[in-house]
Amino acid sequence: KRFMNLSETKSSARPFSHIYVEKEAEGYELTDRILKKFSDSNIIGIRHYKDVFNRAGQDFILQKQAKSLILAVNHGELIYPGAKVCQSFGNDFFYYTSSIMNCIYDCEYCYLQGMYPSGSIVIFVNIEDYFSRAEEILKEHPMYLCISYDTDLLAMEEITGITAGWCNFTLSHPDLKIEIRTKSAYDVSMLAIPPCDRIIFAWTISPDEITSSFEHNTPLPAIRINAARTAVNNGYTVRLCFDPMIYVPDYREIYGRLYKNVFDVLNARDILDVSLGLFRISSTYIKSMRKKRSCRITMYPYSNIDGVCTYEKELADKMLSFAKNELLKYVSEDKIYII
Repeated sequence: KRFMNLSETKSSARPFSHIYVEKEAEGYELTDRILKKFSDSNIIGIRHYKDVFNRAGQDFILQKQAKSLILAVNHGELIYPGAKVCQSFGNDFFYYTSSIMNCIYDCEYCYLQGMYPSGSIVIFVNIEDYFSRAEEILKEHPMYLCISYDTDLLAMEEITGITAGWCNFTLSHPDLKIEIRTKSAYDVSMLAIPPCDRIIFAWTISPDEITSSFEHNTPLPAIRINAARTAVNNGYTVRLCFDPMIYVPDYREIYGRLYKNVFDVLNARDILDVSLGLFRISSTYIKSMRKKRSCRITMYPYSNIDGVCTYEKELADKMLSFAKNELLKYVSEDKIYII
């Protein structure tokens, strides 16, 4: 494959028509696998991923419509302590990791657009280094690790195989528990791993009205529900995430209908637990998001509480109280985690 110069590149609507490859990323097994899958793409050699990902004057929204891949080697911190705004589900040693930066989907409320300057997707190909770092931490204490944190790993699984790698790693490390959060329709039985209660597949499910308005390119809620049902039927551990809950005037009707639709298909006894949380975001991120995308979610007049923007307390209390009471129709209270 011929490596192009940056000056040769042209815009294209075809996803991954351009793949940028760090010099250091050449020769990695994951690099070779991805380039083989996209043999018709233009390959552009680069010195460092930040030369492309962090460059000035990028159009995040336009890039989301014609995504590029960047293959890189991560020399930074590979595994981080979990953020306070995220749910640890009662685990003492909560961490997260990002082997991919950015997401194939384009949700208007996603914090990634406030966090990153680019809509391109970075894949760190040195996955073995992540496993080595995890082993170092596991020598000190057990770990609950969210591996699909700044992306949707399952949505990218046919391209990367990273989820299967983490699952197999977890099977051989009894002090490790992982969560894989997704909005995808991926059939997890395709991972060819045995069910394990330390591997949690967590589907984020939103009402149809929220998906159609704000979650661009994501599978419909019914498709996600069926993917979760397939996982349950194959013996896998499944969590349901009704998070973030987005305020719209008729939120009671649309969220009440969502919960009923979900538990008409899924038996609550087969679900590990349920997470529930309102939309919340760093005040720094929301400022960046507003510059990139003016919409109902970004422009809402949130309350700023210690640097976290969310709905004003009276509305927030009403929304959470309603959602919890509705979920209690289907799920026992000990299975509901509120963020």
